[in-house]
Amino acid sequence: MTTLHLRGREFRPGEFAIMAVVNRTPDSFFDKGRTYGFAAALDAVDGAVGNGADIVDIGGVKAGPGDEVSPAEEIRRVADLVAAVRERHPQLIISVDTWRAEVGEVVAEAGADLLNDTWGGVDPDLAKVAAKHGIGLVCAHAGRVAPRTRPHRIAYADVVADVIAHTTDLAERAVAAGVPRESILIDPAHDFGKNTWHSLEVSRRLHEMVATGWPVLVAVSNKDFVGETLGGLPVDRRHAGTMATLAVSAWQGARVFRVHDAASARTALATVAELRG
Repeated sequence: MTTLHLRGREFRPGEFAIMAVVNRTPDSFFDKGRTYGFAAALDAVDGAVGNGADIVDIGGVKAGPGDEVSPAEEIRRVADLVAAVRERHPQLIISVDTWRAEVGEVVAEAGADLLNDTWGGVDPDLAKVAAKHGIGLVCAHAGRVAPRTRPHRIAYADVVADVIAHTTDLAERAVAAGVPRESILIDPAHDFGKNTWHSLEVSRRLHEMVATGWPVLVAVSNKDFVGETLGGLPVDRRHAGTMATLAVSAWQGARVFRVHDAASARTALATVAELRG
């Protein structure tokens, strides 16, 4: 399996990296805009670093449906924050959650190390931006749907096969575009273009993604499939389910974990590492 390289750091097979979420959005599903303000977002980054985050993933657009956010507004929300975080934490790996190449260009100039393309390659020029700047790229599976949409009755003959085919194809295309192979991750993107059954199936069979050799990122923190699986729990009661899903993912070989609670994730993954020996 590939050793992951991001900002001069190496994460070898069997080593876990914590990616903490910091959203500069007024309507985030989890924190309801708590870190929308610039100072609050910067404080959240400081807290995540203090709690053991290796990577901070900064987002400027809510994943789900909501008010339209133009590229200019997304840039306004994230670019200055990326620059401030880079100055404040020179060694921190900074990721930006965006599907837009024009946003990727600006944040790469500001100091981002990784572009987290959650919507699965809807803008092929994003990989070209990562290649131009020599930074990393997350290649995700969102069911080939438009960003910020929730398709009705989406179906797959085999969701895991579809996830693997799509993410590895995006990864190889990124390499062909010039993105460093050792800085590419693949992500099944739980809940994106998937219902709860699909997300559970991906979780059960995550080892099949790991077997491709590409480092696997999982972003399951407090997601709807966790709440629905546990009987319809609201967002603020999904923590235990999240930790369980992280542990199962880590046991199967996932490498990077995008979470809202870096400290708890660090503890859970350290336990998995000890159990695996």
